[in-house]
Amino acid sequence: MQADPEFYGPLQYGPMWMWAAVALLVLVAAWYAFVFAATRRPREARGAQRPAQLTDLAALKAAYLQRIDDVERDAAAGKRGARESHQEISLLLRKFVRDATGVDAPRMTHADLASHPLPAAAAAVGALYPAAFGPEPVPSVASSAAAARRAVQAWS
Repeated sequence: MQADPEFYGPLQYGPMWMWAAVALLVLVAAWYAFVFAATRRPREARGAQRPAQLTDLAALKAAYLQRIDDVERDAAAGKRGARESHQEISLLLRKFVRDATGVDAPRMTHADLASHPLPAAAAAVGALYPAAFGPEPVPSVASSAAAARRAVQAWS
């Protein structure tokens, strides 16, 4: 039997289309590689890694004791209200704990501080709570400042 003159065999694709598909796949892979490389954190050289600096605790204590004194002085001069002064002293004590230990104490509740291995901080903040959040009458700012000073000075 002879081939039917009306029948045409399947057309073959040109080699150009195969190379276009390969180029497209290479472009997509290169794009993913670029995005991955651009969003990675840069590697530090092994020799360039520095040890964490230790906090100069004496300087830190002096700075926070000065800030506590400033709040007490402002309250005595009438520049701050008693409740606001107590809250500022509590916040200063929490910031001192954060700067001394790295624990984010300003964002922690008293219960969080108590469950964390910082009993001295929890006790000091707990002593300041009634003055900062308790009902009237508010204790003196000087007594809260003294309690905060004792906590900062006793920190080791």
